[in-house]
Amino acid sequence: MSKQTLLIIDYGSGNLRSAAKAFEHVGAEVTVSARAEDVLKADRIVLPGQGAFGDCVNALNGVDGMRDALEEAVQQKGVPFLGICVGMQLLASRGLEHGMHEGLDWISGEVIPLEPSDPALKIPHMGWNPLYYPRSAAQDNQHFLLRNIEISPHYYFVHSFVMQCKDSNHIIAQADYGGAVTAAVARDNIAGVQFHPEKSQKAGLELLRNFLHWKP
Repeated sequence: MSKQTLLIIDYGSGNLRSAAKAFEHVGAEVTVSARAEDVLKADRIVLPGQGAFGDCVNALNGVDGMRDALEEAVQQKGVPFLGICVGMQLLASRGLEHGMHEGLDWISGEVIPLEPSDPALKIPHMGWNPLYYPRSAAQDNQHFLLRNIEISPHYYFVHSFVMQCKDSNHIIAQADYGGAVTAAVARDNIAGVQFHPEKSQKAGLELLRNFLHWKP
């Protein structure tokens, strides 16, 4: 496979260096950019994010032409897209962190506070967790991003809010942290992961490699 031109959007949020290095490790030709015109030239697009939902969406909206370019590339042209951590949460219709904030509304749902059933579990949820798959335990029925990864992989999470999808079919993986936590979502050419694949060692790198091969 020829190298993919992959754009990581720089809008002032997210660990850009770690994400770029991880994608380069699995064979991507990475550009980190805050320019809307670069979004329109990319083969694949990654939106990182860390911090509060409202701050992130306001920062994204503040980049000249970025929202329009994302709509054209992802929604109209079908360019494969991956959101990471808050970058995944921004796919939702709205986030309820420090007030209500409108998201991209690409996957219907809300981002709500994480409230584990066990009061001994700390917030934020920080650490390594395995995934489980609500659609089917059969590997063949898992989403392409999650296939051919080592058995019982663990991924690194850091978050205080969780995405609640309106359509449960958009949830492709969950974690258990005092109850089910949405760990990964997908619809058409759009996917997102709550955990940090760039910090999740071998399993995380395999997921990023899958993203480069994904043909939605």
